[in-house]
Amino acid sequence: MDKGRKISGGKYKQQRKKKHYEKVGKVRTVKLKETKKKKIRVRGGEKKTVLLSADTANLMDKKTKKTRKAKIITVIETPSNRFLARQNILVKGAIINTELGKAKITNRPSQEGKVEAVLLQE
Repeated sequence: MDKGRKISGGKYKQQRKKKHYEKVGKVRTVKLKETKKKKIRVRGGEKKTVLLSADTANLMDKKTKKTRKAKIITVIETPSNRFLARQNILVKGAIINTELGKAKITNRPSQEGKVEAVLLQE
């Protein structure tokens, strides 16, 4: 069956165009490079800082409850999509290798403007 067609073969008519707030936003992938941020205007006139690339992460150690900044070396594994790890793209849930050890990203870097991670115990 053709997309956008009725069983009889007739076309479905579009009722209206999408409003601006219904449109899909731009997909931003955070790459492993020198840190680069950008401020964008969001609904209501607010400003949001989005991350375009990053090379450091805020690591929290669960044992000591302390947070430290560490340099990201590489992306080891991304459970959502294995191809993202090959391209060194930082997403939520990705396992990264830092100078302090392995860590798991706990936030959405493309939305929040920083990389937050929890140190994994080995």
